[in-house]
Amino acid sequence: MLKSFLLLTVAVLTGISPALASPPGLVIHKDHDPDVLWKLVHGRCARGLKPCTVYDETHGFALLHSIEGRGQYLLIPTEKVTGMESAVLLRPEQPNYFAEAWAYRERVGQDYHRSIPESELSLAINSAHGRSQNQLHIHLDCIDVRMRALLDRNTASIGPSWSYLPESFNNHHYRALYLATMNGSPFRILAANLAHPEEEMGNHTLIVTPLGTGYVLLDDVVGGDDRASGEEIQDHRCQGRGN
Repeated sequence: MLKSFLLLTVAVLTGISPALASPPGLVIHKDHDPDVLWKLVHGRCARGLKPCTVYDETHGFALLHSIEGRGQYLLIPTEKVTGMESAVLLRPEQPNYFAEAWAYRERVGQDYHRSIPESELSLAINSAHGRSQNQLHIHLDCIDVRMRALLDRNTASIGPSWSYLPESFNNHHYRALYLATMNGSPFRILAANLAHPEEEMGNHTLIVTPLGTGYVLLDDVVGGDDRASGEEIQDHRCQGRGN
């Protein structure tokens, strides 16, 4: 996740050509810079410099176009927010970052020069164990056709209370919750269901995608070889069912 994007961002920060920054097939090692996104948003975008597509200080977010996937965007807070484990996300006055990201969903299709149905789009944030950067970022991109089909097959079992999907995805067992609107913060919705959110949130991943006339909120938790990377349900090549 993000390895191609990191090549570009490191290049932007250092002035090195992306083609020269690292050989193809780069693997991000533990000593990579986990603060690249924060340095871009805080150090460059805040001063009106590239590479942000949008920098909205009033609403507290920036939008970056990732080079991993033709139409993938990253929604990033303009303040320092580490990730899922950040207590600041549970404050009532905090921006609804998922709703802000969803407002830019049409940009995905624009980059492909075609209309992409909302049902084929998704938002995802990885757990603290399944991410490469220590600045909150929500991935906006297409949904994997396998997950879309799984959700469509099991729509009847997804309701207003958390329940596990009858089928796993990549051997990972997701919980699902139906949302009528995007008005509520997914972070606060998840926290309300945890016994100790201040300790548990960082182990979770969250995904939002349309379902029926509303949306489904998906949750997975770290365990065994599952790092709870909700980004796994996305398709960065955007090969939808109609393509």
